[in-house]
Amino acid sequence: MPIQSSTHFLGILGVLAASLLWGTTGTAAAFAPEVSAAAIAAAAMGGGGLLQALRGLPLIRRNRALLKRHSALLLSAGLSVALYPIAFYGSMRLAGVTLGTVISIGAAPLFSGAIEWAAEGKAPGVRWGAGVAAGIIGILLITLESGAETASGTALHPVAGVLAALAAAFTYAYYSYAARRLMLSGIPSRAAMGAEFGIGALLLLPVLLATGSPFLHSVQNAAVGLYMAVVPMFIGYICFGYGLERVRASTAIAISLLEPVVAALLAAAVLGERLSLPAYAGIALIFASLALFTFTGKKSG
Repeated sequence: MPIQSSTHFLGILGVLAASLLWGTTGTAAAFAPEVSAAAIAAAAMGGGGLLQALRGLPLIRRNRALLKRHSALLLSAGLSVALYPIAFYGSMRLAGVTLGTVISIGAAPLFSGAIEWAAEGKAPGVRWGAGVAAGIIGILLITLESGAETASGTALHPVAGVLAALAAAFTYAYYSYAARRLMLSGIPSRAAMGAEFGIGALLLLPVLLATGSPFLHSVQNAAVGLYMAVVPMFIGYICFGYGLERVRASTAIAISLLEPVVAALLAAAVLGERLSLPAYAGIALIFASLALFTFTGKKSG
């Protein structure tokens, strides 16, 4: 296998590993029902972000001159890290689980491709577009039945929910793109991710202080918060950073469409939720989209 193809494939594996871990968050959160969505978001992204910052601290210090040179990009990315979980969970509360999930996760690859096109003049290819389309249809099919079950009384403010979902999709796409730009400027992955997520964690700290008291009500709640911070957010984003070093941000975000597949299968296996035939068709479509991204042989630089 050529070096370029091998590097691309390793990057794909890194993003797939991250998506597998991210897909566990919904099932994990179900074991702490009294903890609010805002508290879960702040503990997961904030706690994981602090761990990223601590892990990268030596390299952050060593590369502080380069980081300072890209301070505008870094600060805007850190703000996006903080806004993403609030917008994502907020969209599901306002617009319902189905609409919030489909737009937040499905629109992220579209925003990522648009950001790269605007910033670098590199238009996404036909294969990328086909993969994204298959993935978005797959997500819609997976969430369709659960959306029908929860539609009553859930979408309190659908317009606000859609806007929140679009904000979640954009912020996810933006901080992923920013992290890759920092890496391409010569900043090591550990320093780029640590600085970016450290800023996001500091911004999320007030949210955690205001909403996080239920984590102290039981050992189970505390264990859920610890798991969310350490496994999907800390280890997951280490894997994602590894992938971003090797593939384009638009490709990485498109591959992370695997996340709702993992979430749906875990909910069925652990929580006893039933998957419909359309949901299985959606899972098949997402795997087809992943195949398109994995076997492009496209240069990742």
